[in-house]
Amino acid sequence: MTEVRLPLTALKGRGVAQRQPHRFERDQRAAFDDGWGTLDNGQAEGEEAAAPATQVTWEDCKSAITRNDSPDIGFNLGLNPYRGCEHGCVYCYARPSHSYLNLSPGLDFETKLVAKRNIATVLRQELMRPGFVPELVAVGTVTDAYQPIEREWRLSRALLDVLGTAQLPMAMVTKGSGVERDLDLLAPLGQQRLAAVYVTITTLDPKLARILEPRAAAPHRRLRTIRTLSEAGVPTGVSVSPQIPFINDDMEQVLEAAYEAGARRAFYQVLRLPWELSPMFRQWLELHYPDRAARVMGRVQDLRGGKDYDADFATRMKGQGIWADLIRQRFVKACERLGFNREREPLDLSRFRPAALRGQGDLF
Repeated sequence: MTEVRLPLTALKGRGVAQRQPHRFERDQRAAFDDGWGTLDNGQAEGEEAAAPATQVTWEDCKSAITRNDSPDIGFNLGLNPYRGCEHGCVYCYARPSHSYLNLSPGLDFETKLVAKRNIATVLRQELMRPGFVPELVAVGTVTDAYQPIEREWRLSRALLDVLGTAQLPMAMVTKGSGVERDLDLLAPLGQQRLAAVYVTITTLDPKLARILEPRAAAPHRRLRTIRTLSEAGVPTGVSVSPQIPFINDDMEQVLEAAYEAGARRAFYQVLRLPWELSPMFRQWLELHYPDRAARVMGRVQDLRGGKDYDADFATRMKGQGIWADLIRQRFVKACERLGFNREREPLDLSRFRPAALRGQGDLF
């Protein structure tokens, strides 16, 4: 008997089409037609399959601040109130982190989320430790702090409250328009050079954004977020990341729209496909762009020295070779023409006052 594999179909509102096995699993399983009508399963031809619902569990974390020593990252301290991200961006480099939870970097990453319910309390304790040395804290480095579940859990707002009380500078990158809710906290911090927000706009094409970043705010809504933040005095920038050859080719238009909305700083990265992300992205290409899938991956490999991914610190963010140089030139020329400052917002570390977290003012 010949085994017939089930054809993949896009899941409405989700970035990937199936539960991608993680790299620590001993067994891998695939659906197939068993002769009992499995292929039909009540779904009309051409109809999108039903998307699995989001599930949120909680954990009490032992530490709040994460540390990294990667030479190509401009910060050492990070804060992540959630594990996983409901935005479902198919290209997210953080997807493989779900493997450490024995969960899939595919559908599980965007549907089985973990909320660190005590993270603000733990952060407060860590900032009050005598040996803590103040540094810029990046909020949302492997998750989006303003993904949809933040509306209910409000963990990111709690973190902003702690950081603001201690006067410790923070920066974040987000695709969530929910950040506007916390403008009452961000605006005073921004005006004191204690906060900066970068909004990621991968493309202005709403149809592409819908399949690339299915549960993130629409491109026009993110532009409105940039305008709202900048008008409130919050130093605001734009991330035009990731750059994917032959997919999102409107970098210059995105930069122009973001500058008009009030962004004054910009950065970019090229597509990264570590671990399980490579087969997931290839699957996405076959589902949505079968006519150019091979061409896209050919250019991605040109950026990575012939491989899908190279973790070398010197090249992993920007790539290497002719295509990497072309993307860099386009970005630099557009920024120069528009007047973007590509340097990170200088934030003020001298204001750090951990004593305020104890309910005490600075005695001096």
